[in-house]
Amino acid sequence: MSEKKRWQDLSPWQRISGILLAIIQVSLLVAALADIRRRPAEQIRGRKLWWVMAAFVNYIGPISYFLFGRK
Repeated sequence: MSEKKRWQDLSPWQRISGILLAIIQVSLLVAALADIRRRPAEQIRGRKLWWVMAAFVNYIGPISYFLFGRK
Protein backbone atom coordinates (compact mmCIF):
# COMPACT_ATOMS: atom_id res chain seq x y z
CA MET A 1 0.00 0.00 0.00
CA SER A 2 1.35 3.42 -0.90
CA GLU A 3 1.90 5.98 1.79
CA LYS A 4 0.27 9.39 1.39
CA LYS A 5 2.71 12.19 0.66
CA ARG A 6 2.79 15.17 2.94
CA TRP A 7 3.26 18.71 1.65
CA GLN A 8 6.87 18.64 2.86
CA ASP A 9 7.54 15.50 0.81
CA LEU A 10 6.54 17.11 -2.49
CA SER A 11 9.12 18.55 -4.85
CA PRO A 12 9.06 22.30 -5.50
CA TRP A 13 7.52 21.70 -8.96
CA GLN A 14 4.77 19.55 -7.46
CA ARG A 15 4.02 22.26 -4.90
CA ILE A 16 3.89 24.98 -7.56
CA SER A 17 1.68 22.82 -9.78
CA GLY A 18 -0.71 22.15 -6.93
CA ILE A 19 -0.96 25.83 -6.07
CA LEU A 20 -1.49 26.84 -9.71
CA LEU A 21 -4.21 24.23 -10.21
CA ALA A 22 -5.98 25.40 -7.07
CA ILE A 23 -5.81 29.03 -8.23
CA ILE A 24 -7.24 28.10 -11.63
CA GLN A 25 -10.05 26.08 -10.05
CA VAL A 26 -11.04 28.85 -7.63
CA SER A 27 -10.80 31.47 -10.39
CA LEU A 28 -13.14 29.47 -12.63
CA LEU A 29 -15.59 29.06 -9.76
CA VAL A 30 -15.58 32.76 -8.87
CA ALA A 31 -15.93 33.82 -12.52
CA ALA A 32 -18.84 31.44 -13.11
CA LEU A 33 -20.66 32.47 -9.93
CA ALA A 34 -20.18 36.17 -10.71
CA ASP A 35 -21.47 35.71 -14.25
CA ILE A 36 -24.49 33.71 -13.08
CA ARG A 37 -25.32 36.39 -10.54
CA ARG A 38 -25.15 39.36 -12.90
CA ARG A 39 -26.61 37.73 -16.03
CA PRO A 40 -30.40 37.90 -16.43
CA ALA A 41 -32.19 34.54 -16.15
CA GLU A 42 -33.41 34.88 -19.75
CA GLN A 43 -29.80 34.69 -20.96
CA ILE A 44 -29.07 31.42 -19.14
CA ARG A 45 -30.12 27.96 -20.28
CA GLY A 46 -31.86 26.23 -17.41
CA ARG A 47 -32.26 27.50 -13.88
CA LYS A 48 -29.65 29.68 -12.27
CA LEU A 49 -29.70 27.52 -9.12
CA TRP A 50 -28.74 24.45 -11.14
CA TRP A 51 -25.78 26.27 -12.65
CA VAL A 52 -24.71 27.57 -9.24
CA MET A 53 -24.68 24.00 -7.90
CA ALA A 54 -22.91 22.72 -11.03
CA ALA A 55 -20.25 25.42 -10.69
CA PHE A 56 -19.03 23.75 -7.50
CA VAL A 57 -18.08 20.58 -9.40
CA ASN A 58 -14.31 20.83 -9.88
CA TYR A 59 -13.35 22.34 -13.24
CA ILE A 60 -16.19 20.60 -15.08
CA GLY A 61 -18.98 22.72 -13.62
CA PRO A 62 -17.66 26.20 -14.38
CA ILE A 63 -16.36 25.17 -17.80
CA SER A 64 -19.71 23.56 -18.64
CA TYR A 65 -21.51 26.72 -17.62
CA PHE A 66 -19.36 28.88 -19.89
CA LEU A 67 -19.71 26.45 -22.79
CA PHE A 68 -23.37 25.40 -22.48
CA GLY A 69 -25.13 27.51 -19.84
CA ARG A 70 -25.12 30.91 -21.50
CA LYS A 71 -27.31 31.75 -24.47
